[in-house]
Amino acid sequence: MTDEQKMTLLEERLAHTIKTAEDLSDVVTDQAKRITLLERQVAALLELARDQSAGDGSVTFSDQPPPHY
Repeated sequence: MTDEQKMTLLEERLAHTIKTAEDLSDVVTDQAKRITLLERQVAALLELARDQSAGDGSVTFSDQPPPHY
């Protein structure tokens, strides 16, 4: 294998590596947006559950023991 062939092979591998890194960056960015949305939704649901539990006490959170304890 000549030096030129080695250089071409390395350039191809580098281009592939750069493309993979860019693709992964896009995936991470998308996941971060989804996580943020899910955190907001969970917070809203917790607030709703707290509001409902303040009225009749029917909502049990995982950090509270069940009513029969």
